[in-house]
Amino acid sequence: MPEPSVFSRIIAGEIDAPKVYEDDQCIVIRDRSPQAPTHLLIIPRKPLVNLSDAGAGDKPLLGHLMWVASELGRKLGLDGYRLVVNNGRSAGQTVFHLHIHLLAEKEMPEQGLADAVPD
Repeated sequence: MPEPSVFSRIIAGEIDAPKVYEDDQCIVIRDRSPQAPTHLLIIPRKPLVNLSDAGAGDKPLLGHLMWVASELGRKLGLDGYRLVVNNGRSAGQTVFHLHIHLLAEKEMPEQGLADAVPD
């Protein structure tokens, strides 16, 4: 059995990480190596490895994660933001627990984003 990811350990309370938001389906924390002034990680409690690991039954969860992103954008008064999912090692994923990066308040490049937003 693989060792739990750092996100699974945060969700389990084994590692302290102040939560910006949480509900029964996900948690949101600040990235410890932010790539923008606002850099949040939206992490499902369900331990999906990446987006490709999600099945048809995960559609409500995936929709909820997007809703959480939009709700945070509204509550934080963000004029605009970018959502990024690094899906697989070749896309720059280093933490193998699905998560969405929410980045704001910094102009981001249109190309080469995988290099701009490491896990």
